[in-house]
Amino acid sequence: MPGAVAGSSVSDLALPSDFASSDEIRIGVSACLLGERVRHDGGHKHVRFLTETLAKFARFVPVCPEVELGLGTPREPIHIRREPGGLRLVGVRTGRDHTAAMRTYAVHRVRALSALDLSGYILKQGSPSCGMQGVPVHAGGAVVAHSGRGFFAEELLSCLTALPVEDERRLQNEAIRERFIERVFAYRRMRRRR
Repeated sequence: MPGAVAGSSVSDLALPSDFASSDEIRIGVSACLLGERVRHDGGHKHVRFLTETLAKFARFVPVCPEVELGLGTPREPIHIRREPGGLRLVGVRTGRDHTAAMRTYAVHRVRALSALDLSGYILKQGSPSCGMQGVPVHAGGAVVAHSGRGFFAEELLSCLTALPVEDERRLQNEAIRERFIERVFAYRRMRRRR
């Protein structure tokens, strides 16, 4: 769909000619990006492009793995820590280990999401649960690498391999944003033909 995003702004999306208003496009999204106050500090990371532009053409399925896991808001922040047995998802102050619980949650949540006929997913960049790439990995009290992937994102990307997925930071790039939107519509068309 060339020209999915008109000009240098994102105020107008050009829909493909075969798109009918009855076609529901569902996109999974990290809930904080929609302005929901689900972050560890009770805040959000609202992205206006999602709620003011993309929302005109898509129905969002908000997900916050940490809240849905029962960690609450506000809560102790978590991070990925490298340990001798592998990567762990732990509380920053207490060291409480959420690895097993998050992995179990992620398997069940991704299975439920796959039944919703999503056409795309937008993850929160840098999140220890939702980060797609470049998530900080800690060891010995310091960041030792920016090579991690969030635990929920890992399950999502491993199981729904054809699903168009991006994070909100990459979507600030107009070319990446346009390709993502093209891929969402193409994926939706492919799913409708089945």
